[in-house]
Amino acid sequence: MKIVSKQNQLDNYQAKVVASTASGFGLENMDVMFLSFALSSIIAELHLSGTQAGLISTITNIGMLLGGIFFGILADKIGRIKTFSHTIFIFAFATAAMFFAHNLTAIYICRFIAGIGAGGEYGIGMTVLAESFSKEKLGRVSSWVGMAGQIGAIFASLLAALILPTLGWHALFLFGVIPVVITFFIRRHLKESTAFTNSSKEKHGNVKQLFATPKIAYQTIALMIMAIVQIAGYFGLMNWLPTIMQKQMNLTVGASTWMIATILGMCAGMLTFGWILDNLGPRLAFGIFLAASAIGVYVLTLPSNVWSLILVGAVVGYFSNGMFAGYGAIVSRLYPTEVRATANNVIMNVGRCIGGFSSLAIGFILDNYNIMTVMVFISTLYIISLLVMLTITNLKAENYKNI
Repeated sequence: MKIVSKQNQLDNYQAKVVASTASGFGLENMDVMFLSFALSSIIAELHLSGTQAGLISTITNIGMLLGGIFFGILADKIGRIKTFSHTIFIFAFATAAMFFAHNLTAIYICRFIAGIGAGGEYGIGMTVLAESFSKEKLGRVSSWVGMAGQIGAIFASLLAALILPTLGWHALFLFGVIPVVITFFIRRHLKESTAFTNSSKEKHGNVKQLFATPKIAYQTIALMIMAIVQIAGYFGLMNWLPTIMQKQMNLTVGASTWMIATILGMCAGMLTFGWILDNLGPRLAFGIFLAASAIGVYVLTLPSNVWSLILVGAVVGYFSNGMFAGYGAIVSRLYPTEVRATANNVIMNVGRCIGGFSSLAIGFILDNYNIMTVMVFISTLYIISLLVMLTITNLKAENYKNI
């Protein structure tokens, strides 16, 4: 049985891989976004200080880093499919357990455990994709899956709008158990790749391989820096820029309206980025999007009305997060089968853990400086990422094609 389109051909197994990983990413992001929408209600109910509330996200990010390392190694040692389903179980049940969390300690514990599961899920899913598709299609397929994560954020906003006013924040987190359904599909329909079963077992999951030589160590650190900037830019765009622009221009735009418009721009950017990555190579793909992101933050000062603000938000989202899924694609190409899941999880979750502090940094800048300083800060991050990307020798077209 074949599923055929003019541009792509997916056999039956590949279609199941895309369906399962896209569903996993989408539902994971939905679970993670629940906290963003419920946070104000949690603060009001438990009378939390800003520091206490901010620590909830920090603890989640720390859990993601630890879970990413642990489950990345485990996936390389015992198998991607089994480990993938375990990570989904963990973040789903830990999210649903928030229904029973009636004090700050319980919330911290639930979010830490949810972070462990969510941190493990990303890199394993990207690894499963990489080992199910030819390298010529990996950029586009990764983009499809990346889009699913953004769709999950939209579902989170819709559920929050329906549940929070009527049933409260505890009930919202109960919907976090939905991803459990995906694990049954994964266990029934997916199997380990030939690349994994034929690889050298004694080298599996060895983190030292990410730093085995000076060249590989530099590559790993450089990719971490790029991932940090990617996450920092995303949090800055989604959490702070709507508020900044509204204060600067006295415009009123709903947070959900801004988010949906920006996410639609991100999805369009992912589709474009995936095509450029597969056809023209990573240097050109990342070069275009990083340079445009560095310039794009200044464009946010131009809108004069609500609709132009929403349009500019979508354009900035197109470039700033269009690159997101591309990291899984290039990391999967640059590292061997034995440490592919480990590399994906370690690199991206270091980005999540450190990049997540950008909201704190932007808040500090706003308290002590001005709006233009924020723009310079975000733009500088993208320029740093661009310069670092250009120094990774394996991303040169001639080297990348031969990997």
